[in-house]
Amino acid sequence: MSDKVYIFDTTLRDGEQSPGATMNMAEKIAMARQLEKLGVDIIEAGFPAASQGDFEAVTEIAKSVGDIQVAALCRALKGDIDRAFEAVKHAKNPRIHTFIATSDIHMKHKFNKEPDEILEMARQAVRHAVSLTPNVEFSAEDASRSRKEFLAQIVEVAIAEGATTINIPDTVGYAQPEEFGKLIEYLIKNVPNSDKAVFSVHCHNDLGLSCANTLAAIRAGARQAEVTLSGIGERAGNAALEEVIMALHTRKDYYDVETSIITEELFPSCRRLATTIGQPISPYKAIVGANAFAHESGIHQDGMLKNRQTYEIMTPESIGKKGTSIVIGKHSGRNALGSKLSEMGYELNDEQISRVFAAVKTLADKKEEIFDEDVEALVLEEAYRIHDLYRVKELSVFSGTAGVSPHAAIVLEDFSADKNNPVRMQEVGFGDGPINAVFSTINKMVNRKPKLELYSVNAVTGGTDAQGAVTVHITDNGFKSIGRGSDEDIIVASAKAYVNAINRVERMKQEKNNA
Repeated sequence: MSDKVYIFDTTLRDGEQSPGATMNMAEKIAMARQLEKLGVDIIEAGFPAASQGDFEAVTEIAKSVGDIQVAALCRALKGDIDRAFEAVKHAKNPRIHTFIATSDIHMKHKFNKEPDEILEMARQAVRHAVSLTPNVEFSAEDASRSRKEFLAQIVEVAIAEGATTINIPDTVGYAQPEEFGKLIEYLIKNVPNSDKAVFSVHCHNDLGLSCANTLAAIRAGARQAEVTLSGIGERAGNAALEEVIMALHTRKDYYDVETSIITEELFPSCRRLATTIGQPISPYKAIVGANAFAHESGIHQDGMLKNRQTYEIMTPESIGKKGTSIVIGKHSGRNALGSKLSEMGYELNDEQISRVFAAVKTLADKKEEIFDEDVEALVLEEAYRIHDLYRVKELSVFSGTAGVSPHAAIVLEDFSADKNNPVRMQEVGFGDGPINAVFSTINKMVNRKPKLELYSVNAVTGGTDAQGAVTVHITDNGFKSIGRGSDEDIIVASAKAYVNAINRVERMKQEKNNA
């Protein structure tokens, strides 16, 4: 019988802390439920000691999921460990994931400590974590640049103290597949108690080798892979869950291992993430990109017509890419929408369903066909937005070559004084173009002048009547924020995204003042 490889997903921790991938609480919970539906074994929900927001997110995720293991990351410090367990204890299967750096460069420059001191910190950290839960993972940060003899020593200590999972990270994406596989082989062979723990790997993609290194480690005996959807994460990202899984699935003859992943949920999961963080999947992305199953070459097309296996080593259906399906229309009822939302993995309350239903009806009057992606965009827009301080009510824009500068007339609702009775604000402003006019007018209305760092717009689906999904990044007095908005009119979507970013800044300021 094949060995099982446990899939440890860190999309909500390592992935979410990467630039542009920030999610609010509701979005994180929805993503956690989708990961559970996908079949991952462990969700790393966050780093509770990093901030109050992270602590609350881990707590709510732990409460919201079922039997899946929920891990919280923490440094090898008692305070961090206590904070992690306080958040993750609400899960049915909580895990503490504690780490400390083991490479000479990290020990010297980050800690200014000798190896014996690092060894003792690891010992005390694991011992304390095990006193709180038997499910403890220990990570040796920057393991791939550590002296392998010292690495073996600290791993032995961690296992002796009760760690049941040992993670060997390629923290800076430095390792090469063959040498990384040999490192895993060395540790399993030379750590006397290696049979008492599951060996794990966490590979970064700085040299484009994260998936290859992860697979090499699995061949060498690692039985947990730490991955993220679409490979999002720090710098160049992490090993992509869908790439690792489909390599193991497609080449079962080579790896001879099993996972609990439901491969048909791979594409829906990556699409859900892309919609949530406002970063579309690249058409050239392996496994889930739009071109992954496209064939333009005449020779390829001829081969495909004769036998799909000539140029496809897996099927679109195997990853859940069954073609876009029309789910609802203007005549669909509220119950039908509720059932569809549940089928798509969204658990919304009656009020949220009502808001999405109203938005669907409005969209159906303007758009010929409504697809799953449209519904997801409306859920994010209507159900998962943070409490609005400001909301776009009405907008009109003039732009052209008639000799009049582009200008915007905007009506905003201000909920700062009373969230149930907003104050109506209206203003007209000019700009270099329609988007600039909209943003400048909003700045005047809310008395802010944030710096626009990034502006991007993407079509939610195909077709000339597709909704536009806009993402903006702004900086305001040291606060960095990401805003998202969707609408069939991209200028309206832009206004929604910009106001959403300002609302997030205001919330950050309030949290800082209340801390």
